[in-house]
Amino acid sequence: MSGEKRRLRVAAAQLGPVQIKDERASVVRRMVALLEGAARSGCELVVFPELALTTFFPRYYYENLADVDVFFERAMPNETTLPLFDRAKELGVGFYLGYAELADEGNGVKRYNTSILVDRSGHIVGKYRKIHLPGFAEYRPGKLNQLEKRYFEVGNLGFPVWRTMGGVAGMCICNDRRWPETYRVMGLQGVELLLIGYNTASVNHAADEPAHLRMFHNHLTMQAGAYQNGTWVVASAKAGKEDGHGLIGGSCIIAPTGEIVARTYTEEDDLAIADCDLALCDYIKSTVFDFVRHRRIEHYRLITERTAAIAPD
Repeated sequence: MSGEKRRLRVAAAQLGPVQIKDERASVVRRMVALLEGAARSGCELVVFPELALTTFFPRYYYENLADVDVFFERAMPNETTLPLFDRAKELGVGFYLGYAELADEGNGVKRYNTSILVDRSGHIVGKYRKIHLPGFAEYRPGKLNQLEKRYFEVGNLGFPVWRTMGGVAGMCICNDRRWPETYRVMGLQGVELLLIGYNTASVNHAADEPAHLRMFHNHLTMQAGAYQNGTWVVASAKAGKEDGHGLIGGSCIIAPTGEIVARTYTEEDDLAIADCDLALCDYIKSTVFDFVRHRRIEHYRLITERTAAIAPD
């Protein structure tokens, strides 16, 4: 594990619940406080959750899609979020921010579940739009609803990475973290720091399962992705009782070895902080997961040719 050390002190900035009545400005003030706390601890990068500025609105049904636009941002930064950008620039701290994006792409307005990466000078250096949308497109009376497929388009930017803040960084959002393809596509681009925001309900909307599996699967997928692609993972959640619905929290920082090196145990605004030596990625990338020596792409065609699992006759 020798080699030049490339250290970056990072924070997963967990948010406690954001209620539907909470104004965005009050949420931004909470985020600025977390940013300042991270800066006092020497952090250079802070990761905020998915849909950080509002409650997790896909749990609610709106028949008219235009009615949901109150939760979306038309520009970033905007008047409400500018204090976060300004303070981050003053402190020299970069950040990841998840939010609902209303985008006019020339062929009509599109709605995306989006994250951006802002460098230490306050410039947006990357944007990602969530690809693996969970839940359902139609309302299910009498059941727990998760309506991301109703309110969001599938992301159209792929899984890019950016060379910034001393390393190679990538982003994904919530359910993306459960899919190995997410990590591998960025792993094939040399990702060293994968930033994730999420909102995960304490109850599975699609299946009856024991509560402990929610946190277990949350960490399992990210630990596996980190190890199998030789990357740090910094994951930040919203947590606690949000409009009466539980969110699991468990924000964490995971090393390229797959080990959790820092995490939160509260359901409140909180920080998990760790020194990430990006050189540690080289140890994994040059041994067990040395792609050049060990991958056999001629045997992987089904991954892109088939969507569903089909058993032989």
